Parts: sequence; structure tokens; C-alpha cells
Amino acid sequence: MRFLKQAWQNNKQFIVFILLMTVFRSAVADWYTVPTGSMQPTIKEGDRIIVNKMAYDLKLPFSQLSLMVTGEPQRGEIVVFESKAADNRLIKRVIGLPGDVIEMRNEALFINGKAVSYHPSQQNAPQMFAIETLGDIKHAIKIDKNKSKQLSSFNAITVPAKSYLVLGDNRRNSADSRVYGFVPRHEIKGKATDIAFSLNYDNYYLPRANRFFKDIYDI
Repeated sequence: MRFLKQAWQNNKQFIVFILLMTVFRSAVADWYTVPTGSMQPTIKEGDRIIVNKMAYDLKLPFSQLSLMVTGEPQRGEIVVFESKAADNRLIKRVIGLPGDVIEMRNEALFINGKAVSYHPSQQNAPQMFAIETLGDIKHAIKIDKNKSKQLSSFNAITVPAKSYLVLGDNRRNSADSRVYGFVPRHEIKGKATDIAFSLNYDNYYLPRANRFFKDIYDI
């Protein structure tokens, strides 16, 4: 007991800082390392993503109890969620909101019967890039023609209440709602907002200076 008291007296500022930082990461904001290329070209492997955990809910620290709803995921936003179906934490883009009817035909999305706007931005065989417009959000998508077309189309499907349809921007190389189904609202942990920093896994983990403090929605 005496040892604990002495440790507190000698380190109380540091201990308080650690406690506050832990609470902050639990309930306010955190960061997430992206290990795969499913969100290319928007997010690269090695990006450290800042996640706003208060974007949709104010939660009791160290729990999943929502004290207050602060917003709802919007079409085009990138969300981080703990997928029970995938048994993993995933990061994907919201495509379908509750009640939406979503269809994909040969890479092209249709939302509530209306074709999503696309503008080709780069054709570098066998990869194709395009700008996709979802509401007020424009972002790049990647189509790798070396990959199977198995995920390139699906029939019209209605998004259930309190659920979302999500896709990766790397459309032929993403395990998302086409594989694991809809994302329940309660699984969503926050909204990805920025890239804090990035390490290049293919170049000895050297930093990518041009990706530091980058707005994730700035195409």
C-alpha cells in the first residue's frame, strides 16, 4: 500500500494523463491501421486513419452503451465497424442507407433505381480508376481487371432498417456487404476523417510524407 501511495505521488500527472488518453480513445477519437488494400485508391495499406467515435454516438467510455445518438451515417462516408459476420474490424464506405434499394450492374451502382454518376479518371490496363459521386461526396474507385468479376454485379436488394450496405473502393478486391451482408447500426464505431500518417509497407516501412494529415475525403 505504501508503495502504491509513493508511486502515485511520484507519477500522478503521468497516470492522470494515461487515464484521460485512454478515456479519449475509448469514447471520443481513435486511430486505426489499415492492413489491406480493399479501400484503394482512397486508403492505402499502412495508412493510420483517425476515427471520430462521437460522429454517430456518445458512448459510455469502455463500453458499447450509447448514451446519446449524435448523428447517422450518410451515403459516401467511410465508417469503421466491428463486424460479427467477418469476426474482424473493417473499414468501408457507406453506399446504402436503411430502406434504400441498391443494385450493381457490371461495376456500376444504382441507388433507388437511379444510376450513380461516374467519370473515368485513369485507364492503366489492367487497372481502371473512376470518380464516383454519392450525394455530395466524390471519391475514387479502383477496378482491377485481373480480379474475378464475381463481385461486379448483384440484383436489386433493399437495405433493412437500422442497417447499412457498405463497399470497399477497390471494388473487385474487397470483402464487404457483398460477402458479409448488411452492417447493423450498433456495429459501427465511428467515422473515418483523416490520415494521420502513412508507412509504405513495400519500401522498408518508410513514411509517405505526402499522406500526413490528409483529409480522407479530399480527392
